[in-house]
Amino acid sequence: MENLTGVKDYKYSLEKIFPEAEDFLPLLGTDYVELYVGNAKQAAHFYKTALGFQSLAYAGLETGLKDRTSYVVVQDKIRLVLTTPMPGTENNEIFEHITKHGDGVKVIALWVEDARKSWEETTKRGAVSFFEPRVESDENGEVVRSVIRTYGDTIHVFVERKNYKGVFLPKFEKWESHYNPTEVGLRYIDHMVGNVDWGQMNVWAKFYNEVMGFANLITFDDKDISTEYTALMSKVMTNGNGRIKFPINEPAEGKKKSQIEEYVDFYQGAGCQHIAVATNDIVFTVSEMKKRGVEFLYVPGSYYDTVADRVGEIAEDLNVLKQHGIMVDRDDEGYLLQIFTKPVTDRPTLFFEIIQRKGAQSFGKGNFKALFESIEAEQARRGTL
Repeated sequence: MENLTGVKDYKYSLEKIFPEAEDFLPLLGTDYVELYVGNAKQAAHFYKTALGFQSLAYAGLETGLKDRTSYVVVQDKIRLVLTTPMPGTENNEIFEHITKHGDGVKVIALWVEDARKSWEETTKRGAVSFFEPRVESDENGEVVRSVIRTYGDTIHVFVERKNYKGVFLPKFEKWESHYNPTEVGLRYIDHMVGNVDWGQMNVWAKFYNEVMGFANLITFDDKDISTEYTALMSKVMTNGNGRIKFPINEPAEGKKKSQIEEYVDFYQGAGCQHIAVATNDIVFTVSEMKKRGVEFLYVPGSYYDTVADRVGEIAEDLNVLKQHGIMVDRDDEGYLLQIFTKPVTDRPTLFFEIIQRKGAQSFGKGNFKALFESIEAEQARRGTL
């Protein structure tokens, strides 16, 4: 049986490996991701055109929402909410967020059975409340939401929607549009990466462990993730059933400024660096996205000279992968294919990873060096390396 993330439940095997991953906070999947943006209508058009999302829901002045306008787009199990503030209201928090961070992820919403219990369990373990459980209702039923703070200005919203039959949330109506480009094959959110400042990785890994019951799936140090010039460290945190994975990155000492430092400088604090989205056919997905104007990081052709020796036999044609810059890595469970877009915002902050898993449950450790050299090349062009 698949959940909202599209991942088959492998709770039992994870609990055997990570007994410290507690299930006091059962998470059913990623419910939605909300980005605060300067122009929600235009952002929605970009995500539909470039990434193949479809119109789902709208909220704004016409639906009784006075302080913001939101467009919701969907592709398979992925829901993105693009939100812009409206002037003349008391709520300036969205304005402040955009002024400080630029366009970026504000909300990582988690689908739960009981939003009240989720709030109680996390706040009693030390989470800072953003708001207490609220019941929101309309003619389609009711949704319960509660919110806690996490790294930077990012928040986790617990969404309980078992008693709701509407298109998305109360105050949202179905968004009808004659413009719906075809999908590009994106299926679900595989993981979301948070960038934090110096010395903060362990702080937030501890938060996810103690406050939300997550386990440390894997740790990468500066020996694993480094080039001649830069380095970083990362801990991948996972909940007990493996449906939610949050790698947490921090800078490490290097000769030059790392991508994490660049992110923190331009985002002006910790935040979500990238959203990894899964596909069943990465060649098709990347081909379609390129046709629609999405730019990807360049991978040196020399990378492919040794990849076959490192990963062994794969079903895909290496020449086709090389043509698109798609990287390959293998672990004990199988292999994966991945590629990374350039930033999708004016600031060098948020980007997307496209990933296809052929059994592998890892995160492409064998590709780190090539990936970060590609990122460094972009940093050098920006003058921020």
